[in-house]
Amino acid sequence: MKKHSARVAPLSACNSPVLTLTKVEGEDRTRENVVGTTDAHSAGGTAGAESGSNRRRLHCCIRVTTVQVRKALWGVAMVMCVCSSWAGSTQLAKLTFKQFDAPFTLTWFATTWNCLFFPLYYIGHLCKSPERQTPRQRFRECCRFFGDDGLTPKVFFTKVAPFGLLWILTNYLYLQALRKINTTDVSALFCCNKAFVFLLSWIVLRDRFMGVRIVAAILAIAGIVMMTYADGFHSHSVIGITFVVASASMSALYKVLFKMVLGSAKFGEAALFLSIVGSANFVFISFVPVILYFTHVEYIGSPSDIPWAYLCGVAGLLFAFNVLVNFGIAITYPTLISLGIVLSVPVNAMVDLYTCEIHFNTVRLIAVFIICLGFLMLLLPEDWDQCIIQLSTKLRKRDEPAEGSGEAGATTGLNWRGRSRTSMSTFAH
Repeated sequence: MKKHSARVAPLSACNSPVLTLTKVEGEDRTRENVVGTTDAHSAGGTAGAESGSNRRRLHCCIRVTTVQVRKALWGVAMVMCVCSSWAGSTQLAKLTFKQFDAPFTLTWFATTWNCLFFPLYYIGHLCKSPERQTPRQRFRECCRFFGDDGLTPKVFFTKVAPFGLLWILTNYLYLQALRKINTTDVSALFCCNKAFVFLLSWIVLRDRFMGVRIVAAILAIAGIVMMTYADGFHSHSVIGITFVVASASMSALYKVLFKMVLGSAKFGEAALFLSIVGSANFVFISFVPVILYFTHVEYIGSPSDIPWAYLCGVAGLLFAFNVLVNFGIAITYPTLISLGIVLSVPVNAMVDLYTCEIHFNTVRLIAVFIICLGFLMLLLPEDWDQCIIQLSTKLRKRDEPAEGSGEAGATTGLNWRGRSRTSMSTFAH
């Protein structure tokens, strides 16, 4: 734990139990180039050197802008893919239960697909990295994430197995909730997991206190209560809401414990961790679906009656969602990835409106809106208030020459502006 404490990065906003990844440092390099050209501009004494440095500085600025535009465009595509994969897996799981009512078997089957993470990462490593390593060499290098001794049995049972259990509980409770209530309510309520992450991080990890995030957490809790009230506190809906809130809590606990125990993971380390979780699920949990089958808890007549297309579709969409959320940070901003999660709520609402009998009363609409609003408030950066103050200050300075040109009432205007700055700085503190 001490070894990885220096690698802790802020928690990413994810809608499923995913890892916290280190940020890509491409922008930092371009900014260093801009600083270097600025220093050359100040050191140059001749007019030719100054014009050359100005051209280099303009070129670097254009390059930084191009990188940002490219990341924004990738972000738009990422939002659509994340939204489609998460909403599609939710809707397809709902359809699967009409033919194959086995939530734990579906959870086990989908989690087993995590074994593909590290092989896919290694293929990307062979295509991108100039220093190609053998699978064993790459595996050993990524195993350093767990400590100097690598992946030992003690490390597995103390640092990997608990997260695998939380992963399975999160997905199993989510699927159980889909059996009780509609997909719109489930996807909206699961967005509360980010509020739970903030509360746990504030209590356990002693993260920075932010008033706007406390308000967002209150909105999430209020949305849960209103969603329960929308159906009149019937036992069927209350059980479903309890399942999805428990699933969101398990997801938040997964993220906070991962940050506290392991810190942040690079791409190869994250892929290896997820593959180990999938392999452990296949080796150690395979007996549970067999027991559920013979006890007729999750029973189906014959293997030919199993809707393999639906099962593979749900597992494939969940796998794609986890790939996008974990590794999409390499090509775009994490905030844009999180927007795809919250946009899945209106997508599910539109599908439910045309495919099933759902009554969108005023209370349900307000509850969904409140939960989504709280989720968006949690995406605000820590220095959002300072950014607003700086922006308002810049806008005020632009207006000052025009306002100061008038001779009449100039003294009164200056005194008024001075009082406004004082009150604003007091409000910021």
